[in-house]
Amino acid sequence: MADLITPRTLSGFRDRLPREAMAKEKLLQRLSGVFESFGFAPIETPHLEYADILIKHGSDEIQKELYRFKDHGGRDVVLRFDQTVPLARFISQYRNELDLPFKRFAIGNVFRGERAQRGRYREFTQCDFDFIGSDSIACDAEIIQVIYASLAALEIHEFTIWVNHRSILNGICEHFGITEVESFLRAIDKLDKIGTEGVAQELASLMPAEKIDEVLHIITMRQVVSIEEFLDSVAYMKDWNAQLKKGLEELEAMFEILKHLEMDSSKVRIDLAIARGLGYYTGIVYETTLDRLKNIGSVCSGGRYDNLTKSFSKEPLSGVGASIGLDRLLAALEELGLTLGASTSARVLIACMDKGYFGFAHKVAESLRRSGIYTEVYPEAQKLKKQLSYANNKGHEYCLIIGESEFNSHTFTLKNMTTGMQLESLSFLRALEIMRD
Repeated sequence: MADLITPRTLSGFRDRLPREAMAKEKLLQRLSGVFESFGFAPIETPHLEYADILIKHGSDEIQKELYRFKDHGGRDVVLRFDQTVPLARFISQYRNELDLPFKRFAIGNVFRGERAQRGRYREFTQCDFDFIGSDSIACDAEIIQVIYASLAALEIHEFTIWVNHRSILNGICEHFGITEVESFLRAIDKLDKIGTEGVAQELASLMPAEKIDEVLHIITMRQVVSIEEFLDSVAYMKDWNAQLKKGLEELEAMFEILKHLEMDSSKVRIDLAIARGLGYYTGIVYETTLDRLKNIGSVCSGGRYDNLTKSFSKEPLSGVGASIGLDRLLAALEELGLTLGASTSARVLIACMDKGYFGFAHKVAESLRRSGIYTEVYPEAQKLKKQLSYANNKGHEYCLIIGESEFNSHTFTLKNMTTGMQLESLSFLRALEIMRD
């Protein structure tokens, strides 16, 4: 006998059993509905791109995590590490076929060879939504609205959308004479991981030691009062340079739009340490954390990128968008006990007590499906206890039982698998009415 292959998955990759796969599918359906309600249209791009499309973008850290190889035609290719750079290629390639501003959403898997940990994998699903072709701060405000509406649609109510502006960070660098801006951004982006002391050590090589405490005081400012009070408290920095003036004024303009909406304003706050790791952000940036599970990191992040298409086109196209990390969000929802637990899409299981009833059972199932009720027929005539256990384990809401008396009278026994209530001698229409309530 040949040696058997041990079934296993690569480190950092994972399978999904039906229960988790269905929870993911339901989340995607809700998110797609939110995106479409704002007028975003779906697009798709390949998992593989030419290497020169991707290698010029992203941080040095991400460059080390790329899955890069030669394909069968000897072409230098890379698995996409996000969906924003492919979007820039897409926009430039199909520019004459798209109306601007262009609003798109894309849902698909991306790949990064980073260290696997809770909620972080080497293959993961991103749900991106972006505005392309408008400099209006109204677009930035709408991205926040989409983030807010998306989490509400997933029945998540305890979250905070943290915002900042890259011009504020650039202005701080200019004011304090920090010339290595990218190194500065990478250092403060680690604030939650290494703390102020760790960041101070990294800043020591970038600026005079006597200025480090003042910089740390500024970048650790996080809004805990009203937005008006916070913006008033940092307004003095507008006089430092044009970069800070621009950043603070654009945040003011965005919050001026948001204040007219029926949103809980306490869920959108400024955090001057938010930098976002990718190098192409140029304006307002976002990170969203769950209040009860902050250590899992951001579940939705993004920002404005004014120069992304410059590698593909001489036409400057501004964009702003965000990405929901679905795998991290699913891990968080599971930990919070908020995931939907069924491992079947069928609401009803039909249980037959005799194999002679299967023709009738499948006819009933067909009628239920035509009436909009997803239905599964248990394929064997086994003891009722076993069939009910199957329905309970998979998460069917109802079990429609066909025994001898039901078969002869063309009636049904209907059991509610949640409450345990059982009704007998029901007509098809009456059973359908109950299941639709």
